[in-house]
Amino acid sequence: MTKPTLLVLAAGMGSRYGGLKQIDPVGPAGETIIDYSIFDAMRAGFGKLVFVIRKDIEQQFREVIGTRFEKRIAVDYVFQELDKLPAGHSLPAGRTKPWGTTHAIIMAEHAVKEPFAAINADDFYGRNAYRVLAQHLTSGTPDYAMVGFTLKNTLSDHGSVARGVSRVDANNYLTHIVELTKIERDGSGAKDTGPDGKITKLTGDEAVSMNFWGFTPALFPQIKAEFEKFLKKAAASRNPSATSPRPWANS
Repeated sequence: MTKPTLLVLAAGMGSRYGGLKQIDPVGPAGETIIDYSIFDAMRAGFGKLVFVIRKDIEQQFREVIGTRFEKRIAVDYVFQELDKLPAGHSLPAGRTKPWGTTHAIIMAEHAVKEPFAAINADDFYGRNAYRVLAQHLTSGTPDYAMVGFTLKNTLSDHGSVARGVSRVDANNYLTHIVELTKIERDGSGAKDTGPDGKITKLTGDEAVSMNFWGFTPALFPQIKAEFEKFLKKAAASRNPSATSPRPWANS
């Protein structure tokens, strides 16, 4: 049986925090968030780690994080950079914001050949989440999966959080996700304040996404096609004249 791979999305590490925050201890013996994640994944049956990082943090990341695991599990590294785009596309002038999760996962196409889970490097998911997803990934099903969490268990006492509030059908298939970006506790429930000030009341029992996904390698061509559509649409919005009909075009 092929063991699944854990794809750790870490290219954004330190961009806002000011350093490699996964270095900071959170456990009683100095454990980091990523220590817990990888320990839980290995115990659940994952057989390989692939880290998505930036080239400028490679040395520090390998020394502080990567080398701790390389003797216990297969480890690979791939690099997410702003200018790593499909042929025919170039980095827009002034673009400094990372491309996001889809782009990060695409970077791992040549390193991942087995069913895999994708996680954020700076989120704690818990051992049961890894166990459940590992069972799915080794079941032989071609279906993709999302590990859902109960909203009230993911809220912070120190400010608002962004979560993908999810809906599933009677067969537990995901039907849609609505991203709410300013969720906070509200009595026994929760509320989200939208950009326009509109309040959305929540019970706290909703299933939410914490960006913990299970895929097969069939995903890569699918999201590459969608990413190219996104790039073309973004380019057209920046330069509408490039796609607008010209009065002399048929003359």
